[in-house]
Amino acid sequence: MKKVLVIGAGPAGLTAAYELLDKSNDYEVIVFEESDCFGGISRTVNYKGNRMDMGGHRFFSKVLEVNEWWEKMLPTQGAMPFDDVVLHRTSTIVPNGPNPETTDRVMLRRNRLSRIFFNSKFFDYPVSLKFETIKNMGFGTTIVVGFSYLKTIFHKRQENSLEDFYINRFGKKLYSMFFENYTENLWGRHPSEISPEWGAQRVKGLSIKAVLKDIFGKIFNKKNRKVETSLIEEFAYPKLGPGQLWDLTATDFKKMGGKIIKNAKVINIIKDNKNVVTGIIYEKAGQKITVEGDYVISSMPVKDLVMGMNSVPERYKKIAKGLPYRDYMTVGVLIPHLNLKNETKTKTIGNIVPDNWVYVHDRNVKMGRFQIYNNWSPYMVKDIEHSIWIGLEYFCDEGDSMWSMTDADFAQMAIKEMVTMGLINDEKVVIDSHVERVKKAYPAYFDTYEHMDELRNYLNTIPNLFCVGRNGQHRYNNIDHSMCTSFETVKNILSGITSKDNIWNVNTEKDYHEEK
Repeated sequence: MKKVLVIGAGPAGLTAAYELLDKSNDYEVIVFEESDCFGGISRTVNYKGNRMDMGGHRFFSKVLEVNEWWEKMLPTQGAMPFDDVVLHRTSTIVPNGPNPETTDRVMLRRNRLSRIFFNSKFFDYPVSLKFETIKNMGFGTTIVVGFSYLKTIFHKRQENSLEDFYINRFGKKLYSMFFENYTENLWGRHPSEISPEWGAQRVKGLSIKAVLKDIFGKIFNKKNRKVETSLIEEFAYPKLGPGQLWDLTATDFKKMGGKIIKNAKVINIIKDNKNVVTGIIYEKAGQKITVEGDYVISSMPVKDLVMGMNSVPERYKKIAKGLPYRDYMTVGVLIPHLNLKNETKTKTIGNIVPDNWVYVHDRNVKMGRFQIYNNWSPYMVKDIEHSIWIGLEYFCDEGDSMWSMTDADFAQMAIKEMVTMGLINDEKVVIDSHVERVKKAYPAYFDTYEHMDELRNYLNTIPNLFCVGRNGQHRYNNIDHSMCTSFETVKNILSGITSKDNIWNVNTEKDYHEEK
C-alpha cells in the first residue's frame, strides 16, 4: 500500500485526502495540520456561540464537479432558514432537502449583497449604473467617470501593472475612487507595483462593459446569460459557516480510515539523490518526527516548502524566499445596534443593512472591510434578534506594528474606527469582542513573484510532489479552484500521470470553467 503525506488541512489538503480514500483502497493517507483546527483561512471560529468567518466565503462555482461535491457533503436546504421564515423572504429550496431549523448538515442559499462604503455612502460592488449611484456620486462626478471610461475605450494602456489593468476596465476616475486606496490598503503596495495577473485572476471578466451587459441581460430577460463571479445574486453557505464543511470532511475522512495529526508543523521535506521526495519531518510538542512516504501533496506556503527542502539550487531558494504574503487580522464585535440605515428593499431582522460584507474606502481609517455575520447565516449569531455580530477586517504583515499589537489594543483601535466611520456612536455600546489572526492569508503578486514560473518548473521536476491550493501554488484562488487543484492531483496519482500541467493550469485561462 502506497503512503500519501498531505501537508495542511485546509480546503485543498482535505479535498485531496478525502478524494484519494474515496476513489481507491490502495493508499494510506496522513494529513499534517500545523494548527488545532480545520479549514485554513476557510475556518470558522466559535466565540461564545457567535461564529466568525475568516475572510468571508461565498460558495459559488461554475465547476460541476465542485458543486456536486458540496451537495454531497452539505445538501441544499429544502426549507427556509430562520430569518427568511420570520421575514417572509424567499430563497432557493430543493425538494426533500434538509430543514435548517431541524438539522445542521445543510447548505443555505443566501442573497448576495456586497457594497463599497465611500464618503459615508454606499455604492454597489461592482459599481452599478443606476439612479442611486449617480445621486451618491453627484452628477458632476458621474460625468467625469463617464468621459474617463470613454477615454480608455480609445486609448488602452499597456498592462504592466494592476493599475493599468483597472484603468483599462473602469477608467482613471473610477479607479482612483474605488480601487487605488483599497488595493494599497489590502497589499501594502500601490497598484502600480503589483502584477496585472492578480486582476486577471480575481476580477476575471469584470468591467464596466460586463456590468452593462448584465444590466441589459436582466432587462431583456435573456436566458442562460453568462454571469461573472462578482455579479452573482445568490450563493450557497454552510449553516454554521465555511469551517463546518471542512470539519465534516475531516470527520468523514477519518471514518474512511484516514489519519490527521494536528499541531504538527512540517519543517522539512526530504529528497533523495534522484530528486524524489522520500518523506517529511514535522515538529510537535517540541519533538521532531520523521515520516516516510511515497507521495507528498503540499498546500503549505511555497516559500516554506522550498526553504525546508534539501538540495535546492540557490536560484530557486532565492525566488521562494522572496515570495510575498499579506497577513490578516479581524476583530469580532458584538453590538446591540448599527447606525447604518437600511435603504434597500431587502428586509432584515432588526432592519440592519443587508450586506454580507462591506469594502471600506475611507482614507481616515485602516479598516479594509467589515462583515455582518447576521446576514451570512442567522445561525452564526447566538441572539440574532437582539444583537449584531460584525467582523472588522485588517490587512497587515506578520511582525509589523499592527500585528504586534495586543488583542486588547487592536480591538480598541478597531472599535474607535467604528466610531470614526459612524457605525456606532460610542465605544461603550460594545458588548464583547474577539481577535483572530491569520498568517499568510493572501499570496501576493510582486517582488520575486515575477519568477514564479521558474520555481514552478523546478518543483515539477520532483515527480512525487504535488502543490495544491492557494498557498501551495502561491495563487489567489477561491475555494472551488483550490479544490480543483486537488481533484486534478488525485486523478494524476491514480492514473500514474507525471505531468503537473493540468494542476497548475486550474484558474489560469480567462474562460477556464466559466461555463458548464
